[in-house]
Amino acid sequence: MSPAPKIQPTTVMTPIWSDAQREADFNTWLNALASTHGLLVGSLRIASADASFRRYFRIDSNLGSRIIMDAPPAQEDCRPFVKVAQLMAQAGLQVPQVLAWDQAQGFMLLTDLGAQTMLQVIERDDPEANRGWYLQAIEALIAWQAASTPGVLPPYDEALLRRELELFPDWYLARHRGVAVVGEVRKTLDQAFTQIIQNNLTWPSVYVHRDFMPRNLMVSDLPPRLPGEGRGEGVRCLGLLDFQDAVYGPITYDIASLMRDAFLSWDENFVLDITIRYWEQARQAGLPVGDDFGEFYRGVEWMGLQRHLKVAGIFARLTLRDGKPQYLADTPRFINYIRATCARYRELKPMLRLVEKVEGIAVASGFAFGRN
Repeated sequence: MSPAPKIQPTTVMTPIWSDAQREADFNTWLNALASTHGLLVGSLRIASADASFRRYFRIDSNLGSRIIMDAPPAQEDCRPFVKVAQLMAQAGLQVPQVLAWDQAQGFMLLTDLGAQTMLQVIERDDPEANRGWYLQAIEALIAWQAASTPGVLPPYDEALLRRELELFPDWYLARHRGVAVVGEVRKTLDQAFTQIIQNNLTWPSVYVHRDFMPRNLMVSDLPPRLPGEGRGEGVRCLGLLDFQDAVYGPITYDIASLMRDAFLSWDENFVLDITIRYWEQARQAGLPVGDDFGEFYRGVEWMGLQRHLKVAGIFARLTLRDGKPQYLADTPRFINYIRATCARYRELKPMLRLVEKVEGIAVASGFAFGRN
């Protein structure tokens, strides 16, 4: 999942450590780097938290601010982050550069892409005001996909898609809602999951960021540049974060993630407009999005459904297992996404009835289920 919103630079919060030995190891590592990288150790403060075990600090240096990643190796493997960062940089994308890395201890010094995410500058009540940002986002996405090579990243295959989908019954239905996932409930889910997986795997594979949304896109303080406009000196592209879980999978995934956001929603006209623009530019770039936009949009909807079921389960798990209830507040958005997609397709109507029954939205027929 993506990092929490950045703490504004004017707010100084000193990192708190629950493990005295890890704190000592961190200070030893940091002090050893200070001279080489011009770090001002006394300026260390919290930058953001993560839905995982990672934490991020910001520190000043003689060359501007830097980011430090604290990723306990027992819980987090930084190697995918380093690998994907290199792939994205080779594709011409703006990503944090790794300046120093203690792999054994899970400490990393990175360049700083700034303190503002695209989510923080978006005008939620005026979709058109954000067009420039979204056009930059799809420009970056196409560059990432165009660099794709098979066999480099883990496959987003049937096994992984199914494991992700099972988060919904395991965590959202059973643990959060108290639904007994047996009998007709289990049958309905199995049938829907099989259809979702089959539909999604019909699309060709490219590099997939897997959390490509405004919360993970960093912006500069200057106005967004529209494609085709010149870029003045010092103006930056959108930077990318939270890419360590990247895979090689359906081309429909990242555009679904961008336009069906975990933390904000747009009306369908705006979603369609940006998705069409992506599709047109992707075709021009030679990406395998097909010649029929209606077919492609259907693929995006089915891919989005898989993501929304997965994330509903993840948000329930973050609340119940990890003590992070703030994520579950966005669950109604996912339920709305799920219902909207299921309502469009006849084969998903049993899934729609199940979800509405669980949410108390409508009285379903055809099956009954108990509570744990």
